[in-house]
Amino acid sequence: MKLMTRVAYGFLAALVVLSLPSTASAQESKSAPLAKQLAAALDAGKLDTIAAKDPVDSDRFVAALYFPGMQLLVISAKYSVPQLLTDRLGRKEYRDVYMDLNGASVAESKIFIEDPGADGLKAKREDNQPFDQVEMGGKRTMFDGDWKKQKISEQDYMKAFSTADDRYAELLAALLAEAKKTS
Repeated sequence: MKLMTRVAYGFLAALVVLSLPSTASAQESKSAPLAKQLAAALDAGKLDTIAAKDPVDSDRFVAALYFPGMQLLVISAKYSVPQLLTDRLGRKEYRDVYMDLNGASVAESKIFIEDPGADGLKAKREDNQPFDQVEMGGKRTMFDGDWKKQKISEQDYMKAFSTADDRYAELLAALLAEAKKTS
């Protein structure tokens, strides 16, 4: 009888542990609602690019290239001639700002986010779906849920996700504010 009870408790404990979400899939995304709002604003304004001053650092700029219903590519960086980008922002030359940041930004300041689905960052890849990627400080992190492949611990992976998601949310908020001004 005691053996049966132990087996039952052991089975029950294993069932509870297996039913708990993993850390990687449990992480809530701060960027998800903002990415969806930005995509909707860009759709409504019939825009495929948007750009703004970075809200955290006035020497930085942020720009996004949007492929409707498919992907959002966001870049933020310092630019060697900030007045040029300020002037382009004033003229709403968003694509030019995006291209300048992508090609001639200060390399060590660059943040580049690939958001397939334009739905915000996710810590774990959904089955048979593309995954989000972020380049910050010259280091690329793929949010595919496979931290071992990237030779980092799960804790470092989740820390990288949290940092990237927070920063992405800030960048999206700046772009969303600019998109609302243009409509």
